[in-house]
Order: sequence, then structure tokens, then C-alpha cells
Amino acid sequence: MRSKLFVPGGRPELFAKALAGPADALSFDLEDSVPESGKARAREDVAAFVRSPEAVASGKLLIVRVNARDSAHFEHDLAALAGAPLDIVNLPKVESAEQVRAASKRLRAMWPQGAVPDLLANIETPRGLRESAAIAGADEILVGLQLGLGDLFEPFGIDRSKRENLHAVMFALRMAAAEAGVFAYDGAFAGIDDEAGFRAEAALSRSLGFLGKSCIHPRQVEWANEVFRASEAEIAHARKVVEAAQAAHAQGRGAFVVDGRMVDAPYLKRAEATLRAARP
Repeated sequence: MRSKLFVPGGRPELFAKALAGPADALSFDLEDSVPESGKARAREDVAAFVRSPEAVASGKLLIVRVNARDSAHFEHDLAALAGAPLDIVNLPKVESAEQVRAASKRLRAMWPQGAVPDLLANIETPRGLRESAAIAGADEILVGLQLGLGDLFEPFGIDRSKRENLHAVMFALRMAAAEAGVFAYDGAFAGIDDEAGFRAEAALSRSLGFLGKSCIHPRQVEWANEVFRASEAEIAHARKVVEAAQAAHAQGRGAFVVDGRMVDAPYLKRAEATLRAARP
């Protein structure tokens, strides 16, 4: 999931166009992009589209960002989506493990056993960041943490252009995700014409092991795909590590040398992850 394109739930004329685009995943938004007066219609339109044969057969990851757990719209969102063939439900403004467990309970109640979508938690408040390790490990249904830098930085006057500010927050989130064995995902970048800024932020998150980056405009999708696409050299090295590991393990050795560097289990895990991500 190198790229995840947000699609406003109140703009159904954009749904098919987004489906035909190059994004790995589509995140239909019922939260911030939809005004109060349009919430009911948006959830109906999104629920119908994600159930459509075109969406189901697309091969894309289908995600819906619902309204917050404590909002008046959360239960209505889930009722409209119940049983739909979704991959992930994205829960915004998560601040505690209890919120994750409550949301997970509702998902399990509204989807048939074996078809319950995964949960992606947005970390976008100071408390959410502080509690991110507990959130990440709250329930097996939760598969990732997504960073929301707009909400986390802007209200508090934190300069997002400073690499050290970005690194501090990204690193904290990545370690919380790593502890629980879930993925970390980068949030949206507001500058839809600022390719250099988008790529710089994406490159930093990739260097920290983030899975991909959210996009709020179709032009950002290719930027994300390029930044998070493993290079031919990376793929070739990963393949060499895996092959060398197989030979070493057959000889009873856990550590071995590849291209003049000692390699053992942690490096093998990274190589295997690189090859998985490179699969079509």
C-alpha cells in the first residue's frame, strides 16, 4: 500500500475515476471532507459503491474513514457499511486502547465472522501519540497506525517544515507500531502543488519503515508510488539475502555474509519484507 488516495464521500462523481487511477488503496472519507448536512447521503453513496461489482473486482484495497467513535455519526456509518466487502475501516482521532476495543466490538457485531474488516487507527492528537503503543496493541483486528500531522502540529504552532520535528513524531509512531507488530502509515500532505515537499516528507517516513503515504490529490499518487517503490538494486539485494539464507540454514548457520556484510535474522526479515512489497 504505497499510496492511499482519499476520496471525499460527498463527491460520488469522483468514485469511478479514483478506482481507475494508479493508487494502491482508496480511502472513502465520511469524516472531515463531508459537511454535517451531507453525512447521510455520503454514507449511502459510499456504501453502495464499495459493494459494486466494479469496486470488488478492482484489486484495490478498499478503505472507509468513518466518523469518530464518540461522534453522532459513527453508529450510522457502520450500519450503512455493515457486511460490505471492505478491507479496512479507518478510525479517526483515536486516543486510547479502550476506543479501539469498543470500535472492534462493533465491527465484529456488524460483519459476518471471517469477513470483518481490519482497523486502521489515526494518531492525530498529543494524547493519541502518547498512548500509541497501547493503541497499537489493543486488539488483533488493528493492523496499523496512521499519522495525522495536520491535527497534531498546526493547532500547537509546530513547524512541519523542520525535519527534526517530523522525525521525532514519525520515529515515536514507528516504534509504537513496531512493538505491536503492526504497520505505520504516513498521513496527508496539504501542498498539492509542492512535489518537493511531498517527496521529502515521504522519503523520511520511508526511511523509518513506514508502509506508504496518504494522498489528498490524484497527482500525489505517483509521487508516493515512486518514493515507496523498491528499486531494482534493493530487490536484487533482498533476493540475494534470501537465497544466501536458505543455503546457510541448510548448513546449520544462522549468520552469513552477503556482499561483504554480515547478515543474520533481522536483515533477513527486512529482505523478505522488501520482496513481499515488490510483488505485483
